Amino acid sequence: MPLFQSDFNPSLPFRNGHFNTMYRPLFMKEFCSYSRKRIFTWDHDFIDLDFSKANSNTIAILIHGLEGSAESKYMLSTANELNGRGIDTVSFNLRGCSGEDNWLLGTYHSGKTEDVHFVVNHILDNYDYENIIIVGFSLGGNLTLKYMGEYADVLSPKIKGAIATSVPIDLTSSEQEMDKLKNKLYIEEFLKTIRLKVLEKSFKFPEFELDKDKLFKAKRFKHLEQLYTVPVFGFDSPEDYWLKASSKPYLSKINKPTLLINAKDDSFLGEECFPYEEAGDSEFFFLEATKYGGHVGFVSSFKQNESRWLEKRISRFIKENIQIQIEQTIS
Repeated sequence: MPLFQSDFNPSLPFRNGHFNTMYRPLFMKEFCSYSRKRIFTWDHDFIDLDFSKANSNTIAILIHGLEGSAESKYMLSTANELNGRGIDTVSFNLRGCSGEDNWLLGTYHSGKTEDVHFVVNHILDNYDYENIIIVGFSLGGNLTLKYMGEYADVLSPKIKGAIATSVPIDLTSSEQEMDKLKNKLYIEEFLKTIRLKVLEKSFKFPEFELDKDKLFKAKRFKHLEQLYTVPVFGFDSPEDYWLKASSKPYLSKINKPTLLINAKDDSFLGEECFPYEEAGDSEFFFLEATKYGGHVGFVSSFKQNESRWLEKRISRFIKENIQIQIEQTIS
């Protein structure tokens, strides 16, 4: 019964989900010294990887959320935490998110696990790591969980486990939550950058027939998915995309230690994003549903050295639940 009783107990005002969601990106200071490597994909595109090394035989692949990058605060702080624990990291910038537009019309979406598989195989083929861990946040967490289940039968034995945080594992229910008034400000911030990216794609690819009037009137994710995600990636409808891209149907197939951390006060998540039954029935899939934490927040206090509960929880799961494979690399 891999259901964890959480020890996350933040101080006020971090018990407010919106405050915890906003505090990390707006106020936390993070820096990580990256070394960038550009790799070229099978479909004539590129992906930028940002490495931060601790001279380890273990590496964690970090995957950011919607419109994030290797520079997102949670990516920087997790890389620093794991480096301090003797683990190398590589932050995977999803296509079009590294500061430079990718070359193809298609960028990324919540279920595009073929890119995760490509990056994993690049690490396997070009580096001598004995252990690989995948850590994903939000959309990147959905990719992580879907990948661990979808590719379960062909995963390299070097992939030892995964951790996913603040994950909309059921996109249908998550989209319903995002449409509510409580998330209006978040939606507007996401849509600002996505609209501009889609518009830029339409200029670069004039054969892509974009209704620009509908683009700038878009008020929901569903509107942009109808205009871009559905036609570009070959889905029948936004509802078809939500169904096929969600990681929840793949959780039961996971066969390596994998932790999902979702907060009950995360305003992006519906009830279907808390898979108690799947965790209860699995030997390998763990769920920790915290009372507080917001969306990719999990900050416990204003004190910098005491605030990083999430980062420490990630490294603790690696140490306690994947310790047989990598105990020599974690202090």
